[in-house]
Amino acid sequence: MILDLLFPNRCINCNRIIDGDLLVCSICFDQIHFTHFDFCLENSLKERCKLLFPVENAYALMQFEKENLSRKIIHELKYKSREKTGSTLAGWVIEKLDFKRNKPDVFACVPLHPKKEKERGYNQLHLFTKTLSEFYGIPFEHNLLKRNHYAKAQALKDKKHRLETQNIFSLTKNISNQHILLIDDVFTTGNTLATIAWEILKEGNNKVSILVMAVDE
Repeated sequence: MILDLLFPNRCINCNRIIDGDLLVCSICFDQIHFTHFDFCLENSLKERCKLLFPVENAYALMQFEKENLSRKIIHELKYKSREKTGSTLAGWVIEKLDFKRNKPDVFACVPLHPKKEKERGYNQLHLFTKTLSEFYGIPFEHNLLKRNHYAKAQALKDKKHRLETQNIFSLTKNISNQHILLIDDVFTTGNTLATIAWEILKEGNNKVSILVMAVDE
């Protein structure tokens, strides 16, 4: 209580004091560019994924534009030690996402290298994915994927190095006849997700769908 009085929670955009479980104030919330995609219908993210790998469905919560609020939100999650932002974002997804008859069998998120996870203190996707898993009643395979090499964050790489994704990821066990929802924070070039998707698809009769917090267009 004393800490709340001394250090009240503030909107990450305008610095207005807000309730402790919120991320942005109601005024700034209206500035977020949500995509309003339908998971089961064609959309621009699905079209981009189809150029890289066979995809069942694809969904992005927000647009990731230069200087917009979604970029600030995800940077808070990844680089400002605000892990709880993941559950807030998951709550926004839950309000909007209906799998209908295309419900995946398993959730899996893009892994961090153990060294990177130790440096950051958490994987920014774990709480997000766990919250979704609990709501939709779909298992979260926490350790299905392994990152084999330590690498810079995508945002810090030039385009050439973003394309160097061969042998970065592997599966930790054999899976077959599964529809995997692969989860990441931001879709940029799509090469990271494509690399993982092909690892999943080369196993027996699997399918891949994509969910990202934001898509960079």
